[in-house]
Amino acid sequence: MHPDLSPHLHTEECNAIIRQLLNCHKEHPVKKFIGACDEYNTAMNKCFKKEYHIRLQANKEKTEARRKRMGLAD
Repeated sequence: MHPDLSPHLHTEECNAIIRQLLNCHKEHPVKKFIGACDEYNTAMNKCFKKEYHIRLQANKEKTEARRKRMGLAD
């Protein structure tokens, strides 16, 4: 299962891949079940993973800055 595909939640790179996947599903309504669109699905999952790691790093940096500001940093 994948996360919400709403455009405002993802980068333009991921949105382009999502559009390709959805177009593939429209063009191949039956073949999508036997792997016709797997390449787009794999690319989308890789893009989502990259987005996740970017958000993770940004949150880590914000947390460290907050800890320093509060005097809790080691």
